Amino acid sequence: MSDIIALDHVDVTFHPEKNQEVKAVQDVSLHVAKGDVYGVVGYSGAGKSTLVRTINLLQKPTQGRIEVNGTVLFDDQKQQISNKELQEKRRKIGMIFQHFNLLDETTVVENVMFALKHSKLKEKEVQAKAEKLLDLVGLSDKAKAFPAQLSGGEKQRVAIARALANDPDILISDEATSALDPQTTNQILDLLKDLNEKLSLTIVLITHEMDAVKRVANKIAVMEYGKIIEQGTLHDIYLKPQQELTRQFVGGSLAAIDTLRAYNLEQLSASQRLYQLVFSAKNVGESVIISLYKECGVDVSMLYGNVEVLGNEPVGTLFVIVEGTDEQHAKALKYLKEKEIEVTQIDDRGIWHD
Repeated sequence: MSDIIALDHVDVTFHPEKNQEVKAVQDVSLHVAKGDVYGVVGYSGAGKSTLVRTINLLQKPTQGRIEVNGTVLFDDQKQQISNKELQEKRRKIGMIFQHFNLLDETTVVENVMFALKHSKLKEKEVQAKAEKLLDLVGLSDKAKAFPAQLSGGEKQRVAIARALANDPDILISDEATSALDPQTTNQILDLLKDLNEKLSLTIVLITHEMDAVKRVANKIAVMEYGKIIEQGTLHDIYLKPQQELTRQFVGGSLAAIDTLRAYNLEQLSASQRLYQLVFSAKNVGESVIISLYKECGVDVSMLYGNVEVLGNEPVGTLFVIVEGTDEQHAKALKYLKEKEIEVTQIDDRGIWHD
């Protein structure tokens, strides 16, 4: 499948004061295929929002190359496209944000119609399209309401309808669910996935919540200090994380982290080791603890366990303390590898290791 977004060696450097330089994005390459729901995850300050704003040149890169839907929008080695052409291209890239950005003095349907003010549609056609979009996001009964009368989730649905007004090929969601409660967050994420499938809409999802990415994305990039440190399919990143930060994201649900913090890892004896086990659909039903005892002779205690659905597949995570000799530990690791169970060791400081 061809790339609808291609960012190559993109840098964004700010100079907030004289002789001061801030590298917000550093040599980032990111390719998004048409129809992807591509999650970009990282903590605050990682450079996620700055990066995605380069897709429609709301943030102009310092250097690099940006191609969107077959058109080169930026190339530091060539002449740039005109502002008029850029405005046309931007209409095919919708954006939604954490803070909705609705017009308080106008009704819900008028908020959506506002996005069509530069279209060639007649007034009745504009209203009809706005009403159709509200129906698409499940808000047809709120057309005449004002934003102040809506819940946070309803406001975000209006923002999504407005972002879809110009029939975009790409929708950028920049922390769009961060201000919502968990139940509403899931509803909005499910709506985005539904729109992705119904409209063949490519979505770039910016978030610091791994749970949001796991629910809807098929690919993921992890950012830290302005760089992409790991990227690939969600399934591969989740089952085989290579970087410490990624391991913390994919295995570090709040419940798991709280459990580890409550357990004094420094009290582990020389024969005990703490492992994170991640296993996929074909072995999610196995009794790993019993199998390790029978096959390897080690004692296993479970600290935390969870099974989640990832891309319609069950994926399990276990944090276990394994006790045995060095030889038994080596045998246990070999056994788990043969079972295609991803294993990472966690030291007494809570740091993930191979």
